[in-house]
Amino acid sequence: MTGVAVELAGVTRRFGRTTAIEDVSFDVRPGEVLGLLGPNGAGKTTTMRVLTGFLRPDAGAVRLVQGQTATEADEAGARRLVGYVPEAPALYSDMSVSAFLVHCARLRRVPRRHRRQAVRRAARQAGVEEVLTQRIGTLSRGFRQRVALAQALVHDPPVLVLDEPTTGLDPRQVVEARQLISRLGRKRTVLLSSHLLAEVTQLCRRVAVLDRGRIVTVAEVAALTQGGTLEAAYLRLVQG
Repeated sequence: MTGVAVELAGVTRRFGRTTAIEDVSFDVRPGEVLGLLGPNGAGKTTTMRVLTGFLRPDAGAVRLVQGQTATEADEAGARRLVGYVPEAPALYSDMSVSAFLVHCARLRRVPRRHRRQAVRRAARQAGVEEVLTQRIGTLSRGFRQRVALAQALVHDPPVLVLDEPTTGLDPRQVVEARQLISRLGRKRTVLLSSHLLAEVTQLCRRVAVLDRGRIVTVAEVAALTQGGTLEAAYLRLVQG
């Protein structure tokens, strides 16, 4: 399934008396890597968790759009169509990579007869074929991050949500991860949260900037960087 866009329309999420995000609206288009920027506490992770179905919005809606058809994403729909790599992915260190991916395929309701094929495809896309038989706990940080990406791909979702996917990687692993995200973004809808503005500039044509739970702007990177850098534009937006 390809060509699925994502729309957030007036999304608000509260935790008790605290409003984490309020009236958040933006879209992510098919074949696009959209950058989600904002300082710590701006609401980026909450936004991603609402989009992926891990949290329900208190107001507004998340819509998955294929062609001209838009449907509101319930929890089951989001889990089926969206692959999610959180900033601190939960991996089972005592399991082999292969067993872990088979387990994830089962959780994502990939039919039993297709699971091995799905695991091989996800492993190839994420670049973990050579470590399928190894225990996750023995892998380097870079390979563990790739395993986290493979689990997000195992059900072949048209939408990927990546929360700080290169955090903790060495320079070579960062380059490889960015190249992989760029390739995946050619055929999928990708929402990328990163505090590395150089990474966003390299991978994204558009960005959505959050501050204090609200969208400050959704704009082309090229427009924001006219006469300066993305860093300078970002600081202007969140400081003032």
